[in-house]
Amino acid sequence: MTTRKIIRKKFTFAGSVQGVGFRYRAYHIANELSLTGWVHNEWDGTVTMEVQGEESSIEEMINRIQHRTFNFIDKIESQILLPDETERSFEIR
Repeated sequence: MTTRKIIRKKFTFAGSVQGVGFRYRAYHIANELSLTGWVHNEWDGTVTMEVQGEESSIEEMINRIQHRTFNFIDKIESQILLPDETERSFEIR
């Protein structure tokens, strides 16, 4: 039996990422890939997202986001966080 290795990552997206449906795309992609977490517009024009699940699914999510919004993203920063074992869904904040 293979155990799933769950990780959590925090991403900050910079560029023209607000007002272009970014959070809604992230929400739908996360649900398609069974990921949990949240996405939020920041006051400085960036978007912050914490996402949790299998690493390959998180990578797939980022690839899909970049593919659909490549003209809008100037920079992506990421860091690894401790998983939140109580989290059960992905939400837009």
